[in-house]
Amino acid sequence: MTPSPVPVTAPRPAPGLWIALAAIALSAIALPLAAVLLAPPPAAAPMLAEISRPKRVVPKAELPEVEPVRLAALSMDDARAFNAAIPFSTDPNPAARPLILDAGAEDFGRAVDCLAAATWYEAGDDPVGQRAVAQVVLNRMRHPAFPKSVCGVVFQGQERRTGCQFTFTCDGAMRRTPSPAAWGRAQTIARQALTGSVFAKVGHSTHYHTDWVVPYWSSSLDKVAEVNTHLFFRWTGWWGTPPAFRRGYAGVEPVVAKMAALSPFHGGGEVALAGAVDPAAMLDPETIPESAVPKPVAVGGDSFHVALDKAMGADAFAALAIRTCGERAYCKFLGWTDRAKVPAVGASLTPAQIEAMSFSYLRDKDQGFGKALWNCGEFKRPSPIQCMRRTPVAAAVAPAPVPSATPEVLSGVRRKPAPSPTPAATPAIN
Repeated sequence: MTPSPVPVTAPRPAPGLWIALAAIALSAIALPLAAVLLAPPPAAAPMLAEISRPKRVVPKAELPEVEPVRLAALSMDDARAFNAAIPFSTDPNPAARPLILDAGAEDFGRAVDCLAAATWYEAGDDPVGQRAVAQVVLNRMRHPAFPKSVCGVVFQGQERRTGCQFTFTCDGAMRRTPSPAAWGRAQTIARQALTGSVFAKVGHSTHYHTDWVVPYWSSSLDKVAEVNTHLFFRWTGWWGTPPAFRRGYAGVEPVVAKMAALSPFHGGGEVALAGAVDPAAMLDPETIPESAVPKPVAVGGDSFHVALDKAMGADAFAALAIRTCGERAYCKFLGWTDRAKVPAVGASLTPAQIEAMSFSYLRDKDQGFGKALWNCGEFKRPSPIQCMRRTPVAAAVAPAPVPSATPEVLSGVRRKPAPSPTPAATPAIN
């Protein structure tokens, strides 16, 4: 008889061994997870450190710097996460004052079209976004850190391939033009902004960007508003408060060659800073010899009163003015074909001399302005925007009689008040 096998029982692990095995299993999961969670961000860390600038309150005595637009190399998702982490300012956000642009019809037309271009290229055919962009442009124009004209603000830095203030002016976007209907809507919003309409939500913002990009200045300014996908910012401290936005309008708008396809007010070719002149008809300023360059009439060296030779041709006057002004940031060049009308050195201009002026050129690079004008009664020009505004010489007024030692007393007689001066004509709004 075969005996039955005796069952063998495996030994049980001690309680301490179970604890050790559980700890090993847990560490196998927890350690890799901790390594992922606690590891520093990869390549984006240095980038985020650079764009996370501390806010610096610029003192009132120091004009804040206007930085060129330079974007951080972040993905769209990373940029949106970074922008969302920047809190909105809790300080008051008062609306800007209404602006009534005090300009003649031509300058008003140039301002409308520059502002319309900024709104359409920056915000598309979206009336809310366009109103917000228009308000930023006008805020900048009133701030001493920016040019004093609408077109000067919009096209500031346009000569750079990158770093312009409004990217559409230097990135080739203007090769794409709006439909006539969309352009008309943008012009309407621009006219409203230039005749008192205010977009209160953005307050005194001077900067903005879309939420999927991060400019290097964004975290150093006060974030004050969000309009659709755009975020709006103002400078910190005094420079972002209403008293800082008190600078006056220049009263004139530069002719911008890049606007010629959109605006009849900006027609003509680009010739340095001379305004609308036919490049084919104008001499190269560098071909004018040094001996032909007149001397300045003022101690500061930035004003010139010149006798012009008709034989050189009207378009050559602009070349002579540019050659004469050289590298000066500010320059005033006034010319007469009648030598007898040229003012003497140090003398003030008389009304008759102003009326007889044949050509003028004014440059102010700080304000982004340069313009050449002709006396169109003397020289026929292809466009009326190249013509001087004529101011008729006032009729001679007889001198007032010298009062006698004993003035006449007119008891009980009220003198008839002088008639009020006729108000200046307001620009036509189409």
